[in-house]
Amino acid sequence: METQRQKKIAGVIQKDLADILQRAATDGGFQGTIISVSKVYVTSDLSIAKIYVSIFPQSQVAAIMEGITNSLPFIRNELAKRTRNQLRRVPELAFFHDDSLDYIEKIDESLKKGENPIANPDILPKRKKS
Repeated sequence: METQRQKKIAGVIQKDLADILQRAATDGGFQGTIISVSKVYVTSDLSIAKIYVSIFPQSQVAAIMEGITNSLPFIRNELAKRTRNQLRRVPELAFFHDDSLDYIEKIDESLKKGENPIANPDILPKRKKS
């Protein structure tokens, strides 16, 4: 159960990180790539933030996730600058790829082919939980 404080901090982090990541992608040579922060979960002690990122096009996912991992100190520092009036300490950031849009697309494709993923769940690949 998330508290109001956790939700508020998650919202602040989500808004600022979306801007930071999109700007970094553009500056880093990934023009035409869309990066969105789909969800942020903050632990109850506000020390860790799990950030779920959607990336389009799908072909850029590995390169961008590697870039995010390599520039984690820069991202955290930039976030600290932007949130210095709202947060005392910036939580540790853990990034995960959000594949829900891809999964929805696969469901849509299988329905267009006349398959029924509800009756036959083996049609779609299993999703790992994070």
